[in-house]
Amino acid sequence: MSTTEAPVTDERILRTSPLRKLLGRPELGSVVGALAVFVFFAFAADSFLRASSMSTVLYASSTIGIMAVPVALLMIGGEFDLSAGVMVTSSALVSSMFSYQMTANVWVGAGVSLLVTLAIGAFNGFMLTRTRLPSFIVTLGTYLMLTGANLGVTKLIDGTVSTKTIADMEGFPSAKALFASTITVGGVDFKVTILWWIGLIAVASWILLRTRAGNWIFAVGGNQDAARAVGVPVTRTKIGLYMGVAFGAWIAGQHLLFSYDVVQSGEGVGNELIYIIAAVIGGCLITGGYGSAIGSAVGAFIFGMTSKGIVFAEWNPDWFKFFLGAMLLLATLLNVWVRKRAEATK
Repeated sequence: MSTTEAPVTDERILRTSPLRKLLGRPELGSVVGALAVFVFFAFAADSFLRASSMSTVLYASSTIGIMAVPVALLMIGGEFDLSAGVMVTSSALVSSMFSYQMTANVWVGAGVSLLVTLAIGAFNGFMLTRTRLPSFIVTLGTYLMLTGANLGVTKLIDGTVSTKTIADMEGFPSAKALFASTITVGGVDFKVTILWWIGLIAVASWILLRTRAGNWIFAVGGNQDAARAVGVPVTRTKIGLYMGVAFGAWIAGQHLLFSYDVVQSGEGVGNELIYIIAAVIGGCLITGGYGSAIGSAVGAFIFGMTSKGIVFAEWNPDWFKFFLGAMLLLATLLNVWVRKRAEATK
């Protein structure tokens, strides 16, 4: 008696439909939201579609996006950083004060600032992994310490709440060209921070999707204990993620310094929430294990369009945070709906 065996199908080699792939993308909800915001302000503000206006929108987006990208990776890894906003200011202050007080080339100050900022990021990661305290507590403590140090040290050294100008110091023109220059394309001026932003998006996407470290990030964000059980270096991964946020803070801090050549010690407070909002609007989950670098970029772009679109539409800017909060809620609900649709198609 002959029997016909049913073919065995391995679910790992099943073809995935384009719709299922699309619904599974973390940034889908944010892209839909970005299109809606773009169309809205295109009709609400006559000047919104001008090339110069879009350049302004991209610049505003890039200053948030430079930090939103590493913050998104950290959130995918299951943590967040409340000290990210003031760390940007700390980075700029260290560069400025070291260069001025030591009468050194500003590149020396920038190098010292990089080391100090990375050390702050490593401290956050080390404290988190050693103490097992929630990242909220650890980074809130760092936030408060940096806020006090930024003001206290600046007043102690410079006697005021702002640094002295370093515009006439050696190395300033070349540093300004790298961190705060303007590039003219077709008669429209674009800030170099846009290139930094695009570069960070590309590197972060490559890390997440093409490297072993990217698998580690998703693993520790999804289930830290299970990841440790299969050999994922949880401690090293989380410290690395916090240092990634610190590196973004260094870039943003140097842009802040070399754009204005002086730094106000009280800047940056509250910006950490904007970075987190951009990442969440871009599809990152507060619980970790889900998100993308591209999504955080779209979230930052939504922020840039909203902040500048309100100005172009000549509305009262006092309503900005209202619109930002509404977008956060709508984007989160849309992301939840997209995820449920994606799970229903499996």
